Amino acid sequence: MEVYTNHLSGETSPYLLLHVHNPVDWYPWTDEAFKKAADEDKPVFLSIGYSTCHWCHVMERESFTNKGIADILNKNFVSIKVDREEHPDIDSYYQTAVQAITGPGGWPLSVFITPDKKVFYGGTYFPPEDKWGRPGLKTVILTLADKWKNDRNEIMQSADSVSKALIRYVDSGASHKGEQSVDRDILKTTVNALKTTFDVSSGGFGTVPKFPSPQNLLFLLRYWKRTGNADTLSMVIATLNSMQNGGIQDQIGGGFHRYSTDRNWLVPHYEKMLYDQALLLRAYTEAYLATGTAGYSDTARSVIRYVSHTLTSPEGGFYTAQDADSLPPDTTDRSTGKEEGAFYLFTIGEIQSLLSAEEAKVFMYRYGIKESGNIPVQGAEDFSEKNILYRAHTLKETSEYTGIDKARVKKLLSPAADRLYTYRGQRPKPAVDTKILTSWNGLMISSLAYASRSLHDKRYLAMAEKAADFIMSELRDENGRLLHSYTGNTGGKAAIPGMLDDYAFFILGLLDLYMADFKVEYLEAAKELMDIVLLYFRDSRNGGFFLTASDSSHLPVRQKSAYDGALPSGNSIAALDLIIMARLFADSKYVDRLEELFSAFASEMNSRSATGMLLAYDFASGSAKEIVLTGDRYSDTSELMINAIYGTYIPNRVIAFRYTEGIDAEKTVQLIPYTKDQLPVKGKTTAYVCENYSCGLPVTNIADLINILKE
Repeated sequence: MEVYTNHLSGETSPYLLLHVHNPVDWYPWTDEAFKKAADEDKPVFLSIGYSTCHWCHVMERESFTNKGIADILNKNFVSIKVDREEHPDIDSYYQTAVQAITGPGGWPLSVFITPDKKVFYGGTYFPPEDKWGRPGLKTVILTLADKWKNDRNEIMQSADSVSKALIRYVDSGASHKGEQSVDRDILKTTVNALKTTFDVSSGGFGTVPKFPSPQNLLFLLRYWKRTGNADTLSMVIATLNSMQNGGIQDQIGGGFHRYSTDRNWLVPHYEKMLYDQALLLRAYTEAYLATGTAGYSDTARSVIRYVSHTLTSPEGGFYTAQDADSLPPDTTDRSTGKEEGAFYLFTIGEIQSLLSAEEAKVFMYRYGIKESGNIPVQGAEDFSEKNILYRAHTLKETSEYTGIDKARVKKLLSPAADRLYTYRGQRPKPAVDTKILTSWNGLMISSLAYASRSLHDKRYLAMAEKAADFIMSELRDENGRLLHSYTGNTGGKAAIPGMLDDYAFFILGLLDLYMADFKVEYLEAAKELMDIVLLYFRDSRNGGFFLTASDSSHLPVRQKSAYDGALPSGNSIAALDLIIMARLFADSKYVDRLEELFSAFASEMNSRSATGMLLAYDFASGSAKEIVLTGDRYSDTSELMINAIYGTYIPNRVIAFRYTEGIDAEKTVQLIPYTKDQLPVKGKTTAYVCENYSCGLPVTNIADLINILKE
């Protein structure tokens, strides 16, 4: 059997390397590929996906290993394969183009472009042959190849039309500085809008597929804190409860799957993304502080255990994702196709063979195990007799049903879960995408730092610091600028210039890391990186920030967006960075840039497509606390005061520590000049608390500090 090797062989992206032996003569996104297209007068077939994308794998298996289709592509096109997680700028631009042409976007993204990068046709998944009313890839490429040769004018007119529309949209669509201001009632109207899409019976927003939407939850928590509105807290509680009880949470391995295919959070799409773990860790931690519900703390810890066990590199950085697909556990034939979710499901026979009769009785009722399987959705026939683990019944209900004392129920469930977890671990595991993205690592660093104090576990702080130090060491160039992606599968390589998300998310991680442990080098680094953002990414004409730096864009137009989808936009997190830095440093420069940003994206905020940005708007427009501690950083009193601050739910606050001697004292005063005269009272650790531009008297008593924090 002939083995092909294409031009992806020198790449490090796990997704690109999956295609290195396709008969399609793939190129990475390089000048060489576009020069070849121009020299040979061929259009470009651009295929964009990512390694944990189920339908990307399907299209690869059906079409890109198909010699007949490969021959047509190689003869008539230059084919380029892009990992969307390595090049979110390329993905964003061509997603917008395809949506303008055909409507829906998504992955795999299949785009046909001219050698000068203009789009003339596109779509998402194409089956190899015409099927169910969808044109097959073979039909599409033969038709477009014919048009390129015999009706070039039509193609070029289409390409020019789409290109001009994109330039108009990207250049001006998100930039109406001075034309619109943020609605004074934006927070209230956003809450009302979320109420209209809230699923009262199952929690969450919308119908199916149902995504976790942690930014909505974080926003609602802040609105509740601001107003005391009980309805907003109820929406958060209902959603968090349903998610942690459902199959969307891996009940024995920890962590959350990407989304639910049903409204009840029972049947997930089984990918596990790093960014979901980071954002949901923050949501559950904040909810724990807001409500005191121990179950939220447990869920937060289970997320961290999963990330630590499966998504953490030896160097300390965090991997991107874990695949949805894996080989069936009962197969001995490694050529058998992978199945989505195969790793996570159990038969009743497996459970009964692994557990004692008493354990099985308790476990099966608690987790809804049925002899015929418990997957009540289309496609469940593929997993007949298989069961998803979800919390079908409460501990109290389980106790009542089984006649076993509740305390013993809890005692039986833990080792039973451990035994199933060990058994599951012997199955073929879903692949892990070992890319380390600066942006997503920034989110996880931020959440881990926050959780380390809120949940009183210094191991989480150590994880965050190790990851941050890894990014600072391996993902900055000789000029101190960030790089986007690192892979260790070829000895380590980082070359793609950092984009706005990398800077904004990592800066947030550094700020939260500083406020958890007060190492001044993290605050210095955050300030240095924000200086780079303001220099290379700022739209000085209309406000806000471009996705790419002014000296590293390779697309027809620089994009700028505030849309918050599964991930918050770089502009939304940059807004949060700016308000935190404005309050920490008391520097009007950051306030000015923040006002520009809000002005630039007022229409997006008013139309509620930028909920993540409202976290910063709530911070900037409402009550916020600035807290400075000073004294012996490592005294028991200092630790108790820090824990008291984190033990109170104050979403909008900044914390600094004013060292009293040494280089850290000098650096702190240099960075935060107003701390110069904030010194210990009578040699005791002292807290200075300001709120709404007014400062109270310093306090040295922890009880007094707690009372001030609760005001």
